[in-house]
Amino acid sequence: MKTNKTNSYRLFVLWLGLMLLGIITPDTAYAAQNQFRVGMEAGYPPFNWTQTDQTNGAVPIEGSREFAGGYDVEIAKRVADGLGKELVIVKTEWDGLAPALTSGKIDAIIAGMSPTEERKKTIDFTDTYYRSHLVMLVKKGSAFEQASQLADFKHARITGQLNTFHYSVIDQIPDADQQTAMDNFPAMRVALESGKIDGYVTERPEGVTAEKLNPNFKMIEFAEGSGFETSDEDTAIAIGLRQDDPAKEEINAILADISEDKRTAIMDEATESQLESDKQEIWVVKIVKENGMMFIRGAGMTLLISLIGTVVGTFIGMAIGIFRTIPQPKKAVKRTLFKLLNTFFSIYIEIFRGTPMIVQAMVIYYGSAQAFNIDVDPLAAALFIVSINTGAYMTEIVRGGIFAVDKGQFEAAEAIGMTHFQAMRNVIIPQVVRNILPATGNEFVINIKDTSVLNVIAVSELFFQAKTVAGSNFRFFDTFFVACVIYFVMTFTVTRILRYLEKRMDGTEYYAPYANQMQVQQPEAMLKQKGEH
Repeated sequence: MKTNKTNSYRLFVLWLGLMLLGIITPDTAYAAQNQFRVGMEAGYPPFNWTQTDQTNGAVPIEGSREFAGGYDVEIAKRVADGLGKELVIVKTEWDGLAPALTSGKIDAIIAGMSPTEERKKTIDFTDTYYRSHLVMLVKKGSAFEQASQLADFKHARITGQLNTFHYSVIDQIPDADQQTAMDNFPAMRVALESGKIDGYVTERPEGVTAEKLNPNFKMIEFAEGSGFETSDEDTAIAIGLRQDDPAKEEINAILADISEDKRTAIMDEATESQLESDKQEIWVVKIVKENGMMFIRGAGMTLLISLIGTVVGTFIGMAIGIFRTIPQPKKAVKRTLFKLLNTFFSIYIEIFRGTPMIVQAMVIYYGSAQAFNIDVDPLAAALFIVSINTGAYMTEIVRGGIFAVDKGQFEAAEAIGMTHFQAMRNVIIPQVVRNILPATGNEFVINIKDTSVLNVIAVSELFFQAKTVAGSNFRFFDTFFVACVIYFVMTFTVTRILRYLEKRMDGTEYYAPYANQMQVQQPEAMLKQKGEH
């Protein structure tokens, strides 16, 4: 009876692990065939934004309780209806959209993307569904508020979004101080409001929204012949598809049925809908009240990933650290296998310690789909990435913790007949756990902050949620102040809990939180006892 229960338990754990890794997903293939999965930032109003309810025709965002609205969403709804499929919005950072498409994570990009020749090398595009008109957004009251032509921006600090033609046209401004391109519009708006830049290139609908939602912004619209020179390729906005996508012609036919007047009406309605939801002055309390659940869900996701990643990473580090203490086998076969494993672990440690987590996320999540056709859930991928990244660091921390244990304790354990693993399990590891506890806590705190890079694989952690809120309400300092407070509360709480655990393990008389534990003064009673001897 006990054996059956044990086997059932093991099967359940195996099933749970496979579910977590995304290997087992119920009805995945069927669902994918009947879905039109569209990628967008959901943070570029009035083209696309995130909101907390379904008003104004918003569509649920996959993997969250938020909804996406805007011009791009309305176009996506019409395309999905025409294809006879269910629309699924996948919220992804701009730089993650193209990899998500080519790796099969999404079926289309509808996010204000221009069909440039460079992009056509990797993805295909439909016919145009919107044509943009470039403007400049500046700070109200600045020296460039009255600008009317490009020459007026001489020596101005100008930027644009990374990997867009907005940034490339800055060369047309005489003697402009071209700043480094930025990842997204919220980042540019923060830089503009804080005075780090004098302006950024954008499209008229976004400029209209920014100017009306934030009284500190001013949109500069140029008369014909005095603004940016653009090609039809640059100003056209189309739907991005995988190359040779059989649905391209059908999508083009659907877009052809949407007249120019209808497209204008959709854009006007999207702009008014965005403005209508934020007419009142927005401040910290209002942001928390209206978007509190978004922040809470983002913080919960951040804590979940960082906690599991730290725990699993610590076990990985402990396993490799213990393996590296094993004496080299004498038999040739075992010695060769030992060296191969040791080499593998060394390569693993160097790679994951020597590359940024954001790069690892892109390679593992999108690369596994492109190279091996493995479709992994974003959360499962995030947990895996943080775990193995942490494991690489924890391996060296554990190694240091083992070396910190006096060598005489190994010898004493062997002298009483313990095997190597018995000595490690009963004598060394308990001391190592205490030695590495501060470093483990530090890794936990680092992971809480480093999860902010996982938005490139469509994980809606705290930072991504904060960017989304800021992109919708245009109140950047207020929004990021709220996020800053939440991050501080999480890291401070984790630090306090770990200090409490250290104190419990050491005992009150031994505990010294800001000193080297190996150099802590011994309690007075023990010192007195030593003096008596």
